[in-house]
Amino acid sequence: MNWPEWPPPLDDAQRKLVNDVLESGLWGATQGGDVVARLTAAFAARSGVPYGVAVGNATLGLFAALKGLGVRPGDEVVVPAYTFVASATSVLLAGAVPVIADVDPVHLHLSPEAVTAALSPRTAAIMPVHLAGSPAPMDELNAVAARHGLAVVEDAAQAHGATYRDRPVGGLGDAGVYSFQSSKAMTAGEGGLITCREESVHEAVWSVCNVGRGLGGAWYGHPNVGWNLRLTEIQAALLLPWLDRLDDEIDRRNAFCDALDLEGLPVEQVPRPEGTTRDSRHLLMLRLDPAVDKARVLRSPEFDGGYPALGSMPALLEAGARVTDCPAAEEAARSVVWIRQNILMADPGRASEITENLNAVLAET
Repeated sequence: MNWPEWPPPLDDAQRKLVNDVLESGLWGATQGGDVVARLTAAFAARSGVPYGVAVGNATLGLFAALKGLGVRPGDEVVVPAYTFVASATSVLLAGAVPVIADVDPVHLHLSPEAVTAALSPRTAAIMPVHLAGSPAPMDELNAVAARHGLAVVEDAAQAHGATYRDRPVGGLGDAGVYSFQSSKAMTAGEGGLITCREESVHEAVWSVCNVGRGLGGAWYGHPNVGWNLRLTEIQAALLLPWLDRLDDEIDRRNAFCDALDLEGLPVEQVPRPEGTTRDSRHLLMLRLDPAVDKARVLRSPEFDGGYPALGSMPALLEAGARVTDCPAAEEAARSVVWIRQNILMADPGRASEITENLNAVLAET
């Protein structure tokens, strides 16, 4: 159907900065270049916090955030049941136990009530996911965490530029983690970035990502156990100029979603959580009427089947995940389809093609 490609073509600013880095020979994050540092500072500021650490991917970012916040082997971390598997496997990477809790049946973000029901004496943190580009209900989730003395790590992998009650995601918990993987709203093929509000958390996370060094300490001083999880200058050069056009791209995706007329069709847009003031629209989630055969809808290439419920994955159970009752996530796996970001970047006038194609597959016998 000739939808826009993702990632989009490089712009002039990206080409210049990437070429400058390549010509400089300062490609690694520790060679003296400043692009990673500039990206990190800009992204942290945009997230409303003073600190950030750029990493090789968001899975490593979630792992490092958990470690930096003191999550230890055997601790439990509550994650939503309707999310990408890395939310859970990052917990396993930290030696902790992912506890899979249900999502709200309406907006599909982590349910505060389900979190409360999933808590145990071993719970150390919760991991809200800003699903599809809209923010999780952070006031309620932060309140649960505060009552029980838990750390909060925001999985903001899909939510670059989203805001909750006019506050940017990534700065609403103790740490936030963004992804720059190839499908994301800003991409360098791979990459991630951790945002931190407190200096002590930043120093701990930085050490995890820099082979256990102390921030400002000796090069061969390693007071902590850590790993090399750093982003490269080349990747940062692709990402830094993107911040200048991110808001325009979010506006374009929202315009496409607003133009999509589903009246009379057995499908509805999944609503955003209360408190959403800017949805970055990484994905558009649509809920099918129970009578609609999801497999039939997926015959149209504009639609994606979305996530299975995490609790249905044997590998996670075998690795030690604890699964609570998750009927809303299981229902979402049966009834929700996605329209991906590249399609949402099309001219809003083409939104009618989505409804035409949906009508066509529903009419097939």
